Amino acid sequence: MYMRTFLRSFSVVCLLVTVAVAQVSAEEAPMLKIGIIGLDTSHSPAFAKGFNAVPADPEMQNCRVVAAYPYGSKTIESSSSRIPGYTKQFEEMGIEIVDSVADLISKVDCVLLETNDGQVHLEQAEQVIKAGKPLFIDKPVAADLPDVLTIFALAKEHDVPMFSSSSLRYIDGAQAVRNGDAGKVLSCDTYSPCKTEPSHSDLYWYGIHGVEALYTCMGTGCETVTRTSTDDFDMVVGKWDEGRIGTFRGLRAGKNGYGGTAFTSEKIVPIGSYQGYRPLLVEIAKFFRTGESPVPEAETIELYAFMKAAEESKRQGGKPVAIATVMKQAKEAAAAAKK
Repeated sequence: MYMRTFLRSFSVVCLLVTVAVAQVSAEEAPMLKIGIIGLDTSHSPAFAKGFNAVPADPEMQNCRVVAAYPYGSKTIESSSSRIPGYTKQFEEMGIEIVDSVADLISKVDCVLLETNDGQVHLEQAEQVIKAGKPLFIDKPVAADLPDVLTIFALAKEHDVPMFSSSSLRYIDGAQAVRNGDAGKVLSCDTYSPCKTEPSHSDLYWYGIHGVEALYTCMGTGCETVTRTSTDDFDMVVGKWDEGRIGTFRGLRAGKNGYGGTAFTSEKIVPIGSYQGYRPLLVEIAKFFRTGESPVPEAETIELYAFMKAAEESKRQGGKPVAIATVMKQAKEAAAAAKK
């Protein structure tokens, strides 16, 4: 009994020491000045408030948004109409508003590319990458797969740290499944809202959230994709290696929400629901500090290829489409665009 009490007390002391050391390390770290490109999405003020909170979040110490460039979409009205209001919010937070991406880059150490419109991501990301600034790109990486490939290739060519992720990747349950807590993942079903935007590959616009959760649990290895689509719903079925199956249900009618179920070698596990932006912001802060992406490049590229294959399956009336086929086509398109 005394030994159990001792061990319990010792464990508590160790935990307190670990927390204290982490807090001291964060407090001693130099200030990281963060810039935001794009004030056309609710993510921008939410992320700025998270990083600039007083008192600071212990896991985001000395990471502060200091400047922002408002644009942003100039063609998608539902996005561009938000820019004046969010610009005012940033000014009220004491964050400097600048006139160009180049001006922003000159004032910061790292960049959050938040522009809601993926059509301009390549142009904006290229400026950041060529300046050598670590870059987080919010969803979507780009409006279509060739630009996704080009952006990742640019980051590799210039040896610039970059990653992209939906906050749905960091649902506790999904992370537990990914870490193997429930055994080997044999199948997974996820769902999320799935609004579309004509200028984007349709699942890139909002279905990305549910697909990100799916890939968090399943990992890479999808071979073919089949999609059934109506005005109100999508059902996308991916056939992975070893006969594993992953599905995504996109919702455009009825009750919306985020979640899913993983089927593993040991149990059936609900992956949980949306938990806010903080878990993602903590990962972004770590990324900016270390330059190490928490998400493998190959996984992010494949999940965008999955969504492109789903679009092609819809175009073909629900026929299975190979991931390898859409990747080949996208690489050829990206190469042609460079000429």
